[in-house]
Amino acid sequence: MNWLERRIPPPLAGALVGVVMWLAAPFGPVLALDPVTRHVIAACLVAVGVAFDLAGVRAFRAVRTTVNPLAPQRASTLVTAGVYRITRNPMYVGLCCILLGWAAWLAAPVPFLGPPVFVGYITRFQILPEERALRQLFGEQYLRYAARVRRWL
Repeated sequence: MNWLERRIPPPLAGALVGVVMWLAAPFGPVLALDPVTRHVIAACLVAVGVAFDLAGVRAFRAVRTTVNPLAPQRASTLVTAGVYRITRNPMYVGLCCILLGWAAWLAAPVPFLGPPVFVGYITRFQILPEERALRQLFGEQYLRYAARVRRWL
């Protein structure tokens, strides 16, 4: 299954998982949340997700390195500042938070399976290949960074 590595842009993978979550929502019970609570929880999770995404992109742009997740070998700088002190993958954390917000909005238990599926897929087919490329590019510098900052949170 190596042919799947770095093939699907992570935002597209997130969107596909989101569609499946929406399609799966009617197949199961409904969560007993009043609409205001549901909307506040969803909005907060989406806001946190967007903040992580934007902070990650901003950090990459600040050092003028590629934001393209399908071409990590083009990275010119190892980004370790800003949000990258908290997580090595803030943009993927952001997408996961957005999916959690979407699950809360859908107010059904079945859609809450989507974020773990997304995390598993992105870890296997995006993050692990990215990490191999970054080890090749930045060697010991990347290994020290990876030892002190978690992959997710």
